[in-house]
Amino acid sequence: MSVKTYVNKPLNELTIEETAKGLAEAVFTSREITEVCLEHIERHDGEINSFVTITADLARSQADASDARRASGKTLGILDGVPYNLKDVFATDDSPTTASSHMLEGWVAPYNATTYRNLRDAGAVLLGKTNTDEFTMGTSSETSYFGVSRNPWNPEHVAGGSSGGPAASIAAHMSIFSIGTDTGGSIRLPAAFCGVTGLKPTYGRVSRFGEIAMASSLDQTGPITKTVRDTAIVLEVLAGNDPLDATSSSEVVPVYSKELGDIKGLRIGVPKEFFGEGVRPELETVVRTAIADLEKAGATVVEVSLPAAIHSLAAYYIIAPAEVSSNMSRYDGIRYGYSVEREESKENHTLYDIYAKSRAHGLGSEVKRRIMLGNHVLSSGYYDAYYTKAEQVRAVVREEFENIFKTENIDVLMAPISPNIAFKVGEKINDPLAMYKEDVLTVPVNISGTPGMSVPCGIVDDLPVGLQIIGPRFGEIAVLRAGAAFQSITNHHLQKANLLS
Repeated sequence: MSVKTYVNKPLNELTIEETAKGLAEAVFTSREITEVCLEHIERHDGEINSFVTITADLARSQADASDARRASGKTLGILDGVPYNLKDVFATDDSPTTASSHMLEGWVAPYNATTYRNLRDAGAVLLGKTNTDEFTMGTSSETSYFGVSRNPWNPEHVAGGSSGGPAASIAAHMSIFSIGTDTGGSIRLPAAFCGVTGLKPTYGRVSRFGEIAMASSLDQTGPITKTVRDTAIVLEVLAGNDPLDATSSSEVVPVYSKELGDIKGLRIGVPKEFFGEGVRPELETVVRTAIADLEKAGATVVEVSLPAAIHSLAAYYIIAPAEVSSNMSRYDGIRYGYSVEREESKENHTLYDIYAKSRAHGLGSEVKRRIMLGNHVLSSGYYDAYYTKAEQVRAVVREEFENIFKTENIDVLMAPISPNIAFKVGEKINDPLAMYKEDVLTVPVNISGTPGMSVPCGIVDDLPVGLQIIGPRFGEIAVLRAGAAFQSITNHHLQKANLLS
């Protein structure tokens, strides 16, 4: 290829804005940047394991179609010709969707997720499907049937979960942007661990149709990108009401990329409960320094309190497994997915054998653990004691978040993403409680249904730290504005992972 750099960067390291500009100026084609990304994946993903499926032929076909549109003056928009990847939980009829599970290995959906349809209609180029904890159940991307996704800053450490593959692929510059899902922090945590930008929108802001469900009342689709400005661009394509998803909102979708003003006048609330016991001191210092930088730039910072938020983790690990147990019941070895009946065996299986053995062989230990937890909290005699109480806690937390924005007249909350930096592969996989505690600062956002974003804000022990920015329901403009302002006065998002240094 004759052109491999633009604005002094390799093509695969460009942002969406830079890619769109280079394509518009005919400095390179979509096919060229797609080939550079595919070559980079082939060279580096053996070490990182961010991809489950690489759709090279499909990507080349979509890139060529984009170039043909551009040549005829019929470009579809800013994402036309831009290479990206999807977390492997979005149904696509032209490539496998596995949820990183043996249960769905090789499965190709007969329909397309709304997210994929929207991106395809915008002309984006699908490079492949990226790794996740099995059925998105995990905090480290270590429960994937296809192996752990590793952190490009240090492959001995996890990329975070469950969107570890998407986040690692962006940190390693294998794609221009990625799409993940967030049920209890699964976009924000890996974005923080990998030093990239990740947004969980308001629940209902983006359609979940065609997204393999973990916990339906908590799941939300969102972008993982290199900058906040890119996040705003992708959200404009993803957001909006969808008749195929009854939980999607009819709220008007703003042109987010045109709402990114300066920081002056922004009021930031700092919830003291998010800086409590267990948060690593060096990490807290980095986050507080980031908030101080925004204050120096013209923002107003006030300390606030969210006392009910500390109960979110307990409520989450009742509500989420309860919904998991319901959503996973469809994987029974009968309708689709892995089945002992289709294995090379001469055994005569009873119906119970098919159910039990298909699930035993097709599902991993973390999925089974959550199914059992969910069945327990929903069982007779425990439903009111656990599930009903958890839903009551959810209502209190949601009301608390709504009130704090109104009574304190604040625009956003800021806090750490996690108590720790990325931990080592294998360090917590055999200690479920220690693993679950990594979600303590992210799950309140899912329980309350509010938007939350992670932006890189510093380094501890040569690994990235994320600043969490939380807004009121449908307050994505404030979240994006704060994040973009932070990135305009700092260069943390420009630092490269060690893989590329």
